[in-house]
Amino acid sequence: MIGNILLTLPVIALTAHSCRAAPTEGKGWHFVQNGTTGIVALESIIVSDTLAIFFDRATNDPLEIDGHPAWGALYNLETNTASPLNVTTDAFCGSGSFLSNGTMVSVGGHNPVIPEAEDGRNGIRVWEPCDDPNGEGCVLFEDPEKLHMAETRWYATSLRIFDGSVMIIGGVHQVTPFFNDDPVNNVEFFPPKDGGIPRPLDLLERSLPANLFPRSFALPDGKIFMAAGNQTIIYDVEKNTETRLPDIPNGVRITNPYDGTATLLPLHPPEYIPEILVCGGTNTSDQLPMEELSSQTPASDQCSRMTLTPEGIERGWEIERLLEPRMMPEMILLPNGEIVIINGAQSGYAAIGTVKDTIGNNSNADHPAFTPSIYTPDAPLGQRISNAGMPTTDIARIYHSTVTLTQKGNLLIAGSNPNGRVVNGTQFHSEFRVEYLNPPYMTVERPQLSNVPKQMAFNSEFSVDVSIPSRLTQGDLKVALMDLGFSSHAFHSSSRLVFMDAQLSGDGKTLSIKSPPNNRVYPPGPAYIFLTVGDVSSPGVRVMVGSGATPPVEDQGVPI
Repeated sequence: MIGNILLTLPVIALTAHSCRAAPTEGKGWHFVQNGTTGIVALESIIVSDTLAIFFDRATNDPLEIDGHPAWGALYNLETNTASPLNVTTDAFCGSGSFLSNGTMVSVGGHNPVIPEAEDGRNGIRVWEPCDDPNGEGCVLFEDPEKLHMAETRWYATSLRIFDGSVMIIGGVHQVTPFFNDDPVNNVEFFPPKDGGIPRPLDLLERSLPANLFPRSFALPDGKIFMAAGNQTIIYDVEKNTETRLPDIPNGVRITNPYDGTATLLPLHPPEYIPEILVCGGTNTSDQLPMEELSSQTPASDQCSRMTLTPEGIERGWEIERLLEPRMMPEMILLPNGEIVIINGAQSGYAAIGTVKDTIGNNSNADHPAFTPSIYTPDAPLGQRISNAGMPTTDIARIYHSTVTLTQKGNLLIAGSNPNGRVVNGTQFHSEFRVEYLNPPYMTVERPQLSNVPKQMAFNSEFSVDVSIPSRLTQGDLKVALMDLGFSSHAFHSSSRLVFMDAQLSGDGKTLSIKSPPNNRVYPPGPAYIFLTVGDVSSPGVRVMVGSGATPPVEDQGVPI
């Protein structure tokens, strides 16, 4: 059965102590409802300290632009207000990432159902870096005839890789009600590689039919971890080769429409040993017809963790359990290295209107998971997952919901719409309310970073000014370099945390920091630096990591 399960993991050294030096005061963990999104926020990405972009399906959202419903919105994190974005192609169920030059690209989408939208399935949408805090003068650029992918892709994954370009993985050509019955079993890149010809990927062929939004992570050697269905590989971009890894145990599948979630655990110097964590999903066979599936089938409570070294791969997956089963959860990295597990349902499946006993109007899932959990990677097995002190919301966040860390260090939560269009007055209706999950440090005096360089070379040392509250123990600190990622369909593409070695000056006012050694440990592009002292994290400071050149860029820094 699960004889290859790893019983213990090697201890990985932190850059600083992980003890909590001072008790956190203030309000503790708490939810705050503030603002509405105007469109269903089924995709979200933080594009500046003050702005997030949301995308939805082009249908009947209440926010309008040029006399028709909008399907893109710019959300102001300071005023908690949404303004419409002029989007040309339907971005429904697409993905996105930043390039090495700081440009955000949104890829893929849907064949539209309203005449105002153009086909978004091979769409590429470009958001240049925007300095205006309200987004004034900033636009989403599209040219569908000249700027597009080689393949039409719905439900594809995007990922920034070591040369600063975006890898676009899998998807489906045409609209499908549930399973991937018209698969795109290949990958392509933006900017294009290989003369724009996509590369076939055996993993995608093998993992049909429940393999949409493959969970994918750039590893610190430049290779790519991918999971589709219950199968996993390491893909070598430079050699175009796949190395099979052990399947996720017990038949648990984690990709759409059997959505679990996954994350790359924080990377620590000097070795940056990669570990993958996958949680939730279902062990339902993907050979059952959708008409035989039930919204009441319990989701999986399994978390599986593997160290991606030769020894770790030989030992295989280590198993632990969530506090409740979750379909469509998401995991969000915190600046201190802990992980929030949030959103989703305790039974059923993703997608809409296809199982035999849908809930409300169209929901394939039921029993929302209202209380987040915290995962502590360096805690002993069996003690890593807890919801002690965590609040409970009253808003169901199931299919088509999103969550992302912000520059302030709290979690922006939005969306949920298990319906084909905006539907009100039903159980699991279209959700427009914005909610923040505030960690305890949001209501206490916090460390602050200042005079941080706007650009940071690899394998370099630099100093920043710090202000640390006197009640905190100054020697207990961590410095995190973070990609906040792109949230869609229970997955956070390009999400990443790399801890950096740091030394505090004797007077406690200056912090000397050593950047990651190269562009494989942290793919070049934008990032946020957070300082955590004791149990309190600072707001993030945005930096450009690497040369800032347009991709593809040459290797930078030194090998590890």
